[in-house]
Amino acid sequence: MTETKKKSWQGILDYPLPNRTAKPRQDGITFLSVKGYGIYGLKDLVADAADYIDRVKFSFGTTLLYDEELLREKIAILRAANIDINPGGTCGEIAVYQGEYDQFLANARDLGFTTIEVSDGTITMDDATRERIVKKTLDAGFKVVSEVGKKDSALSLSVEEMIRQIQRDLDYGVDKVTIESRSSAQGIGVYDAKGQVKGDDVDQITAAVDCRRLIWEAPNKDGQEYFIKRMGNNVNLGNIKPEDIIPLEGLRRGLRGDTFRLVVYQQDKLASSCR
Repeated sequence: MTETKKKSWQGILDYPLPNRTAKPRQDGITFLSVKGYGIYGLKDLVADAADYIDRVKFSFGTTLLYDEELLREKIAILRAANIDINPGGTCGEIAVYQGEYDQFLANARDLGFTTIEVSDGTITMDDATRERIVKKTLDAGFKVVSEVGKKDSALSLSVEEMIRQIQRDLDYGVDKVTIESRSSAQGIGVYDAKGQVKGDDVDQITAAVDCRRLIWEAPNKDGQEYFIKRMGNNVNLGNIKPEDIIPLEGLRRGLRGDTFRLVVYQQDKLASSCR
């Protein structure tokens, strides 16, 4: 699915920030974390913003709460809009913890999920187990993304360990690696306790890893704006709230003052690609 329908101001107004990628895309991915949206909510979301959503994650272990028929209908709505869909990473962690990962994969495939997130935000997973889980998931026919980082700020990884784990997961064959931030983006991953992005940490990571293979969780506007200004409007961003998808796409295209001013006043240089 690409942006084939005529937009409201097409041929009259241009996007101030050009060169935004269109679906299906490998750069400029946006994934949403969805918590409790019903059928009509998902239909409204797709009607409003399908062009701008690459993947939906049903957050943490919420899929265990849904009736199977309802979950199948939700997945079908998203897949019909060419949106990848995965259960939350915590759901997979529960399967690993309970020794039911093979059955988890079989059921995920039967339900219609297209992608699986491999993470150890809560459980402990050594490298050998991680490799086995990733390979098994790939062999089952899923697109695999991984997540690096812990959900407890007391267990935060050093930048050096984050880089090691990112490179490890890419070597295992995952499509992209997500940098954990949780929904708070405070004291987790590359965010400090006040929710500010730690630029030096980002610089270290991008110096070591091709940032086109990374997805930065940025649930809040400040983080979204930071990464767009730092890496360009086709940076990969995740953990976006459904109600923020249109505002985020506005940032990416210069339709909000925060990024439009870069064009008008040229006070800053917006990156054209990952560095």
